[in-house]
Amino acid sequence: MDSTALIIRTARTQDVPAIRALVEPLARERVLLQKEAVAYYESIQEFMVAEAPDGTLAGFGALHVIWEDIAEVRTLATSSQWRGHGVGHRVLDRLLDRARALGVTRVFCLTFEVDFFSRHGFAVMADQSVVDPEVYSELLRSQDEGVAEFLDLARVKPNTLGNTRMIINL
Repeated sequence: MDSTALIIRTARTQDVPAIRALVEPLARERVLLQKEAVAYYESIQEFMVAEAPDGTLAGFGALHVIWEDIAEVRTLATSSQWRGHGVGHRVLDRLLDRARALGVTRVFCLTFEVDFFSRHGFAVMADQSVVDPEVYSELLRSQDEGVAEFLDLARVKPNTLGNTRMIINL
């Protein structure tokens, strides 16, 4: 399979069923969290997808801005048929390009794929000192679970998948 044949594009609402179908087995394996359909529709503009020549999705990922200079890569996944063919790398590169275009200077992720993200320049976060205390207090007001994970808040500990927090400075 040749990942150069894929089209990396902004997701459309019609992609949501395919995204959910690809997330479902990964959620069963506790690699990703399954979300309700409404959550995907509400955030579809954050997603980039890798579309195969036959129109199926080979992979996808989202970029969620949480503050002026910080965003999170979310729900980055590749279909089992395309895994190991560079799809995730291409999608992540596009998400990081999007972050730069938005003016974001730091991007974090919560992942089991430490080596994958390390190859893109991400480093394991030792603590939250990357966030200014004033910004930290503002972020505490967010109801977003990803922000709570980023801040390592106690309320999300029971739901944590056991993944690693990583960050890159763009």
